[in-house]
Amino acid sequence: MNLEERTIGGVAIVKVTGEITLKKSRNAMLHEHVRGLIQQGRTNVIVDLAGVSYIDSAGLGELVQSHSTVKNHGGALKLLNPTSRLRELLVLTRLTTVLRTYDDEVQALESFGIQPPTAQ
Repeated sequence: MNLEERTIGGVAIVKVTGEITLKKSRNAMLHEHVRGLIQQGRTNVIVDLAGVSYIDSAGLGELVQSHSTVKNHGGALKLLNPTSRLRELLVLTRLTTVLRTYDDEVQALESFGIQPPTAQ
């Protein structure tokens, strides 16, 4: 799993590529990255999952744990571009009631009250 980060209007966007699994997460854990963001005072987070090829139950746990950590610090974590398989898992596990998902980055940013810059 690889993590890339950028910021728009105070919202951290973390792009995840690869697999989010117990075996693959040992070197770059999403939750640890989110904790680092919180330590920097950045509590609004979008996790872009378009590049995730596979997620297991430990990966779902990482997402839930990251969401809880952000929420406990007064922020919000939202998911962007989940794969169809991940959407099915979120519905099956009823995590759709906890984790908000978006297919469009602009809509995800607007959910934080951020008006993204327009391309010219």
